[in-house]
Amino acid sequence: MNDQAFGVLEYGGLRELVRRGAQTPMGRARADELAPISDLDVVRRALQAITECVEMRRRGAAWSFSELADPSDALARLRIEGAMLEPSALLEVARLCQQSVGARDAIHAEREAATILWEVVANLPRTLTAAVSRITSKILPSGELDDRASPELARIRAEIVRLRSSITRSLENLMRRSEEAIQDQLVTVRHDRFVIPVRNDHRGRVHGVAHGFSSSGATVFVEPLETIESNNELQALRETEEREVARILATLTEELRRELPAVAHAAEVVTELDFIGAKAALSVAFRCVAPEVDEGGTLELVEARHPLLEENLRATNGAVVPVSFTLDAERAVMIISGANAGGKTVVLKTAGLLSLMAVSGLHVPAQSARFPLYKSVLADIGDRQSLAANLSTFTAHIANIRSMIELCDQPALVLLDEAGTGTDPEEGSALGVAVVDHFRRQCGAHVIATTHYSGLKMYAANDEGVLNASVEFDEKTLQPTYRLLVGVAGASSGLEIARRFRIPEEIIRAATERVGESALAAADYLKRIKRESEAAENLRRALEEERTAVAEKYSSLDVQAARREREREQQFDRELRAAITDFERRSQEMVAQIEDRAVRARVEREAERRAAELRREAQQRAAQVKAASATSRAEPRGGGVRVIHHGERAEARPSTDQAATAPTREIRAGDRVHLRSLGSTGIVERLNNGEAEVMVGSLRFREKIANLELLERAPEKQDNSRGAKLQRMANQRGTEVRLRQSSEEPQAELKVIGQTTDEAADAVDKFLDEAYLQGVTHIRIIHGHGTGALRRVIAELLRHHPHVARFDPAPQDQGGAGATVVELKQ
Repeated sequence: MNDQAFGVLEYGGLRELVRRGAQTPMGRARADELAPISDLDVVRRALQAITECVEMRRRGAAWSFSELADPSDALARLRIEGAMLEPSALLEVARLCQQSVGARDAIHAEREAATILWEVVANLPRTLTAAVSRITSKILPSGELDDRASPELARIRAEIVRLRSSITRSLENLMRRSEEAIQDQLVTVRHDRFVIPVRNDHRGRVHGVAHGFSSSGATVFVEPLETIESNNELQALRETEEREVARILATLTEELRRELPAVAHAAEVVTELDFIGAKAALSVAFRCVAPEVDEGGTLELVEARHPLLEENLRATNGAVVPVSFTLDAERAVMIISGANAGGKTVVLKTAGLLSLMAVSGLHVPAQSARFPLYKSVLADIGDRQSLAANLSTFTAHIANIRSMIELCDQPALVLLDEAGTGTDPEEGSALGVAVVDHFRRQCGAHVIATTHYSGLKMYAANDEGVLNASVEFDEKTLQPTYRLLVGVAGASSGLEIARRFRIPEEIIRAATERVGESALAAADYLKRIKRESEAAENLRRALEEERTAVAEKYSSLDVQAARREREREQQFDRELRAAITDFERRSQEMVAQIEDRAVRARVEREAERRAAELRREAQQRAAQVKAASATSRAEPRGGGVRVIHHGERAEARPSTDQAATAPTREIRAGDRVHLRSLGSTGIVERLNNGEAEVMVGSLRFREKIANLELLERAPEKQDNSRGAKLQRMANQRGTEVRLRQSSEEPQAELKVIGQTTDEAADAVDKFLDEAYLQGVTHIRIIHGHGTGALRRVIAELLRHHPHVARFDPAPQDQGGAGATVVELKQ
């Protein structure tokens, strides 16, 4: 894309806003190079990367860079074989690699949600961590080599410290012996050699080499003869230290040179991430959104704001008036008219700069936005007259428009400020219409033009492919509101603005008399259209508010219905809990009346199991009712029955709105039937006036005979077995005891090897109950030898069990001490 419009649309100011968010010199350099992108996929990836970065920052998971220098020089030296990096340069490279790895780790944790960012850092080698560790372990943050960088360096520096101390002590002793000849009791250094300050008039008192005088000449700095050898030795150690430091730096540089591709990639990663971070900072600062950029022909802005104007107004606590409009293939031109200083040019610059932002891969300050992938954004805005170039206002505009025609490449956005201005109004109006229509038809461009000419306004009014728009002007305050009104042309209101700027009233009256009647009529017509448009807009808003109120009312009704449904569910839960509690209480009372301990224990377990089944069935039923009420939001239909507790004579009737379709069957007491309303099965206990009392588990229900389905008729003969007698006895007391019927022979052996003592005791107790009820007289319990714990627990249980007549260890051929044989009571 050419940069014809970059200047007038202030693209450089946009780059500066992006640059402000960069944290590194490389990121700022990338911001300075910001430019439109011609590849749609690249644009979309850039926009997605910003979105991912913004989301990471909102979650507090984003990266950050600090104290990074431009690594270009260091990388250039690494590419030169044998070149050595200074400690500060090594530290800068290490810091760069370290922070790039840190950014990779941050993105790795969010890689599923930040796919584009992960692609940026995914190939960063992990070997950089080792290289960074070697550098930071040998070079201090100040840039000096650590004494522990090598054993030799540690030895040399220790020797230097020792020798410096020795020289200092010698010189201090010498100064004390020659105190009258010493200027100050201070050991100093001249030319990297230790010296003492001697008075010039006592120079002969201290024999040695002079290394200079003070500025006044009163003091001479002397290196005594007795320390010359020590100073020479110190100098030699320093030279050795320098050679060792150089060797260490060369080694570190070579190690880094072997990682040169990884280091260069780390620099690219940091640059790219910092550039993305700078664009994300701009998005957050100006409440931007990711625009939709595609190959379609639609330009749509909703509540769009000019970022540079918003930045300027923030200093004065002002606010930008947003603009909204849509241009597409059918209506590709918008003519904006209205008062001077009303914001027409701001609309042009907002559309132009936001279009450049979108195709540059930036978020835009708007509520929502859609742009074509423009190849050309062209603008003729402002006065380009130039005395040096011999251009008047009109000729400057014409020259610029000619250049725009030559540069126009579809898809394009063309912005024309005051099209045709600077010449005769009639000719300028005709020229403006022709230029706009050329860009529209020949170039296939989106065109936004501002004007005061009636010819362009009529062109927009008469052509269905052209939109009329205006900037609003408050006639009461004679102030512009800067609102863009799409669909209606605006009057220039030049006389009103002149009056606002305090032009003498006699001039205003004279000008009004000179305005033609047709022009006045046209202005009045435009004002009337504006008022009617405002009235229609007010009506639309009122209808929208009414629609919102109605929607809120219906929403409140839904909330009330949901609240009532919750209250019904809570009431149902309370009644259910009360019924189960009452059932358990009555069951316990009935169980307490059973004298036989074995039967009582058996019935207690059966009652607990039945209570659990009742809870489970009630919960399933409640879930079904809740699901049905959630889908229908209506009162639940009948068909259910009320629980009748033992001993209760309730007169409740099943609901009649669920008609039974099954034919009446001949059902008698004792028959096994299916209750359609509950989906459960039970035993009919008695019949009365077309209704039946049915025992389902431990509960009795009253239901119409028509709603029962016969499953199994009652047996003709009464079962006089011990289990059946117990069953009938329990039923007479109001509690059902259901025994497991088995076609197999009663089991006379139980194996509890491997179980815990509690598990074994429970299993033996249940086994004894079953064996007793089935008439078994002898059983064998296999518990194994082990530690004897199972044998002792089982013996203790058998010793006090009511069904056990006697028990002994099993014979050797039946398990010996590893089993126990039991004889049950008859």
